[in-house]
Amino acid sequence: MKQVTGYAWPMLGRRYEGQQCSVARTLEIVGERWTLLIIRDALLGLRRFDEFQISLGIATNVLTNRLSSLVDNGILTRSRYQAAPPRFEYHLTDPGRELATPVLALMQWGDRHVAGRRGAPRLVRHTTCGGAVAERHVCADCGPVDGAEVAIVPGPGLRVG
Repeated sequence: MKQVTGYAWPMLGRRYEGQQCSVARTLEIVGERWTLLIIRDALLGLRRFDEFQISLGIATNVLTNRLSSLVDNGILTRSRYQAAPPRFEYHLTDPGRELATPVLALMQWGDRHVAGRRGAPRLVRHTTCGGAVAERHVCADCGPVDGAEVAIVPGPGLRVG
């Protein structure tokens, strides 16, 4: 990926509020490691609190906070499946399902660089034909392009100065 010259990225603090960067704004919602793993598990079909807790081995208070944040940010919806005691299922919203793209990109990067000798723990397949699905950069005019042919340039929402 090419870097835009003449632009200095500001130093980030512990929070990214006010950043003119969609990556930083997105990290405010999904940037904590448990959050991405919850989204991964939801993409794999997990729905219930205990399923997430068992899969991740996460503390219940942390899981409660992360699920609440994902619901508050419109990534998951929560629906009751049992009244007494109250129990809920979590379902990905349309914006939540869109996170499959970056989650799969991270997974496939990990498969290439950190999976180990045994190879990828999971494979991504096209449900219709069974073919391998690859994360790609796609030009609206030319089709797939190599990452080295991608440039990040100022957009209409960037305020300079």
